[in-house]
Amino acid sequence: MNTRQSIDRNKYVMTFMITAIIFGLMLYINGILDQKRYEDVKSIQDQISLDLLSSETQFNLLKETSCKSIDDSVLSKELNSLATKLSYLEANQSESNQGEIAYLKKYYSLLQVKDWILMRQLAEKCKDQKVISVLYFYGDKEDCSECEDMSYVLTRLRQQYPELRIYSFDTKLDLGALNTLKTIFGIESTKLPALVYNGQSNIGFKSIDEIKELIPDLKQIDIENAKKKELEEMSKDSENKASTSTGATSAKPRN
Repeated sequence: MNTRQSIDRNKYVMTFMITAIIFGLMLYINGILDQKRYEDVKSIQDQISLDLLSSETQFNLLKETSCKSIDDSVLSKELNSLATKLSYLEANQSESNQGEIAYLKKYYSLLQVKDWILMRQLAEKCKDQKVISVLYFYGDKEDCSECEDMSYVLTRLRQQYPELRIYSFDTKLDLGALNTLKTIFGIESTKLPALVYNGQSNIGFKSIDEIKELIPDLKQIDIENAKKKELEEMSKDSENKASTSTGATSAKPRN
């Protein structure tokens, strides 16, 4: 009986030791993964700070440039890059970096407001520059169940139309400039998502086709692109016919 109790006790001890080792390994691996995630997030935060400074400098340079040398996609590309990085940070945020992420979002939002103002100034200064700007106000899932779907639609439109500039604002940010924008366009945190185009506010989810109805310039771009594609296809057909004709002539037997 004592021998059996001893064997059982040894089994329990062995089981405990194996469990402790596995648990310790899991803690160690999680610690390494957490450290890696922290380093990735910290690296992106540092890069965002540098990108923000770069974008702000570009903003000041663009204000002084002439219409002939303006590339209206320069600052927009920077903003899109920052938006992607901020989305990554939000997806990997923890209690330790929530404050810093909120600060970066505020800074980014200010940069968007400045870019929006700049584009309006450039549109007045350079009449031949076509600027299509949309302000997008969103909230979290609890306040806005349609905002996530709306974000996907706008991302798709931004990819399809490089001319379209979309400025996204989290309505929960406590920011004076953002609050002023919300007041100007009558945006309420309980009525989201909200799109502002040409000074008009549009509440609720909008499909791609519905947004094209709101922004006729996008339809015009579709028409122009269709004409370009048609001309390219006609040009290719002409080249193919000319090539076939030349080949047939060269292959004609001599008498």
